[in-house]
Amino acid sequence: MPNKDYYETLGVSRDASEDEIKKAYRTQAKKYHPDVSKEANAEEKFKEVQEAYDVLSDPQKKSMYDKYGTADNQQAFGGGFGNGFSSSGFSDFADFDLGDIFSSFFGAGSQRSTNKPMKGQDIQKKISVSLSDVIFGKKTNINIPIYETCPDCHGTGANSPSDVVTCPKCGGRGTILTETATLFGRTQTRRPCPDCNGTGKFVKNKCTTCKGEGRIKVQKTVEVIIPVGIATGQQIRLSGYGGKGYNGGPNGDLYIQFIVKEDPKFSRNGDDLRSEVPISFAEAALGCTKEVDTPYGKDSVTLSEGTQTDTVYRIKGKGIPNIRTKIKGDLYVKVKVQTPRNLSQEQKDLIKEFEGLSSSSSFFKKKRK
Repeated sequence: MPNKDYYETLGVSRDASEDEIKKAYRTQAKKYHPDVSKEANAEEKFKEVQEAYDVLSDPQKKSMYDKYGTADNQQAFGGGFGNGFSSSGFSDFADFDLGDIFSSFFGAGSQRSTNKPMKGQDIQKKISVSLSDVIFGKKTNINIPIYETCPDCHGTGANSPSDVVTCPKCGGRGTILTETATLFGRTQTRRPCPDCNGTGKFVKNKCTTCKGEGRIKVQKTVEVIIPVGIATGQQIRLSGYGGKGYNGGPNGDLYIQFIVKEDPKFSRNGDDLRSEVPISFAEAALGCTKEVDTPYGKDSVTLSEGTQTDTVYRIKGKGIPNIRTKIKGDLYVKVKVQTPRNLSQEQKDLIKEFEGLSSSSSFFKKKRK
């Protein structure tokens, strides 16, 4: 059944504002009022004008009418599914885009946020740091591209203030009506205006500096503080150093992800460090106090008599500060017994003597003496 065109009845466009609809109603009502009109069908015309205004002046009825071509719930939904489908059943769905169908029902709800300021996209940058930077902390500078308000147009994107006008396509609303074929017939929905991208404003002559963007990309040096105890994969956030915002919205954020480089002396295990120190055969057999490197300078470990290779000694508090508590981990030193090379004849003879006397403890007493 064809539906009435209330906009045509009042003589307004489908983009007409509330004031325009009200003004048109008063004009048409005065024209066709039975008490003053001389036209033969004045009473019928007056009723049509009144009906049109009743629908278009009610936001809820108008929204339903714009979507489904009627303000009647039963007509809009076909009196239930039984009246809305053909005899072929659900196979009719193949002829329709389900995305369009759902947008017909729910798409209009998002039109208010079309020209809403939106935050820009967050970006991520990786930087490599040394183990020493992680242990003691450090400030470093990085160069990154960021978006700043154009100094010439002050963010308008226009060559001059007079170049910013109301968008002629959408009339400043930021949205336009489009027709879509659905299961319920042809419906109308509001979509972002393609000419002004939902802003409602149109720039006649764009700013030559920013090409109408309102912002320009510049290289900026940013100071980054490397947090003490940071680990590979962890990151910090720099607010406002990300992608460009939309419709006057703020820039996104920059996330700095840290990659801790391998150290030639120490390996990391959480907040603890591990290292290896070579010892001679004599130091392992007789025991000694061995000087070792730590991130904080020299320290020492006491080796007992008969120390075996791969024995691990702990030096407390010589590891990495915890990123939250700042309590330092420990340093674990693994000793590696080195086999001597290029021995002299005398050394060889002594080793042979040791081999023959290895079962007697007197050998060690003799060597100590």
